[in-house]
Amino acid sequence: MTKDCVVPRGIRLNNPGNIKEAPGDKTQWQGERATDDDPVFEEFVSPEAGIRALARILLGYQRRHGLNTVAGIINRWAPGCENDTGSYIAHVASRLGVTPDQAIDVTRPETMAALVEAIIRHENGRQPYAREVILAGVDMGLGRA
Repeated sequence: MTKDCVVPRGIRLNNPGNIKEAPGDKTQWQGERATDDDPVFEEFVSPEAGIRALARILLGYQRRHGLNTVAGIINRWAPGCENDTGSYIAHVASRLGVTPDQAIDVTRPETMAALVEAIIRHENGRQPYAREVILAGVDMGLGRA
């Protein structure tokens, strides 16, 4: 077994949220790799850039779509047609120490960091990044860096 088989795709691609490429969308993420080797998922130059993109999406869910609960956010992030969304929601809410329908504020760096870490853990089976990496990506996503 090669090393690439052991490391989850999201970690290999510096895309720990497993953000999919949007068909027909030519938008370039800040920190997106110049080469596009994976046909399904976005690829970033660093974990921080991938975490930034994840944070930007989550921030948009709250600001543009009014989603401010783990249930609302994860239902949009990981739709039931592709995921066991109920399990995902329960896992993330548990990691955050909130109920699925409890309001959270992702504009708060500590809340965003906790949410990002929980999503990374669920998407990849582990969360391998140092707290400094998470916070750097979150700060970039929140426009604080």
